[in-house]
Amino acid sequence: MRLDKLSKLINDKECDALLLLNESNMHYACGFSPSEGAVLITKDGVGYHIVDSRYTETAERYAIDSGLKVIEIEKSFSDEVKKLCEKHNTKRLLFENESISLMQYELYKEKLGCEFVKLDKALMLLRNIKDFEEIKLIKQANSIAEKSFLELLNDVKAGKSEKELASLFDYYMAKNGSDGLSFDTILLTGEHTSMPHGVPSDRVIKEGDFVLFDFGATCKGYHSDMTRTVAVKSADDEMIRTYNLVLEAQLAGIKALEDGVKCAEVYKASYDVLARENMAQYFRHSLGHGVGLDIHEGYNASPRSTDTYEVGNVTSIEPGVYIPDKFGIRIEDLLYISPRGRENLSNITKELIIL
Repeated sequence: MRLDKLSKLINDKECDALLLLNESNMHYACGFSPSEGAVLITKDGVGYHIVDSRYTETAERYAIDSGLKVIEIEKSFSDEVKKLCEKHNTKRLLFENESISLMQYELYKEKLGCEFVKLDKALMLLRNIKDFEEIKLIKQANSIAEKSFLELLNDVKAGKSEKELASLFDYYMAKNGSDGLSFDTILLTGEHTSMPHGVPSDRVIKEGDFVLFDFGATCKGYHSDMTRTVAVKSADDEMIRTYNLVLEAQLAGIKALEDGVKCAEVYKASYDVLARENMAQYFRHSLGHGVGLDIHEGYNASPRSTDTYEVGNVTSIEPGVYIPDKFGIRIEDLLYISPRGRENLSNITKELIIL
């Protein structure tokens, strides 16, 4: 039970309570994402979800599983937190120093009058280790995204614009059950594919273009993330050769991904494949990032990373080559390091699709 994990964290930090205001952190504790509110958990394992009248009924429903006690505010969230801190004789309070706003910090610091202790990455380290239910939800989100992608491929043809197809993609994901988008859909074609995070425009597809899709669905707060690059009608020798090189780099990164391996080493496994063909100069981002309640969470596989992968992690592996004014290619899967070994959560083929 997450309440037990969080109370252990509080005791490990020698504190009296933990205050959560960040939406994703609150979701981890209470089971859904309120746009506003607070969660207070004590070192004795007593948890409170403080809500306004918009969320009372929903919070009470989720409290059956979370074990939190729901409190509807009379005046303000901070007033209710103050009452509870006084009730539990809170002297040392863990707070989200990496995400709290200055305004919130000053408000609660003045009102509570206790010592504020930095949470740093301690909660994110807990969130990095996904349980069975979390993996199930990520798989469901991924299944929705993949079904939508396969439907969209029927509409991808010369003359269609990036904006038109991106909007259609978002519609398919909603129709197929996504609670919302993991992030703004990236759908680029032709020379635009050389921009790793370009924004869909009025540019239309031409025969012989690459089309790059970076997309994700959500299921009960959990995200998916996938990138595929396809060609329309034809692909020249350079396009095919470069595509196969990116695929080889991705497979090398996946092969290197194991419990106990440094994130930087996994990055290097992919980077070295591209460097061998003098193409690493066109790889302009990290190899992957944690995925869960946030689309980017916990750690990333970059040459500067000091993080280490462990059982329970879900990460993207997504090398890319981006040649300005020519084309770009990215191939991305979601990987889960399970107790039984590495598991690829992505099911769409990575062989070059020519529509």
